[in-house]
Amino acid sequence: MGNPTQHPHIVVHPPALDGSRRVTEGDIVLGIASHLDDVVEILRLTDLDRVEVEESDLIEWQGGGPDDWPGLSEHGP
Repeated sequence: MGNPTQHPHIVVHPPALDGSRRVTEGDIVLGIASHLDDVVEILRLTDLDRVEVEESDLIEWQGGGPDDWPGLSEHGP
């Protein structure tokens, strides 16, 4: 029986068609990220700037990890 706000659960959702990823905490949308740096900035704005984005257990990466940004890294021929 702990304090639920003590350990926020952040979800970085699967990439949308444009490669952007929604970042949420519970039912609250914290922002839309187009790059890992955007996730860092979104967390900074919510006072979670001490979270190690790529390694934290507080962040659930869905549909790919912190290196998966298909809208930015892959271009058609």
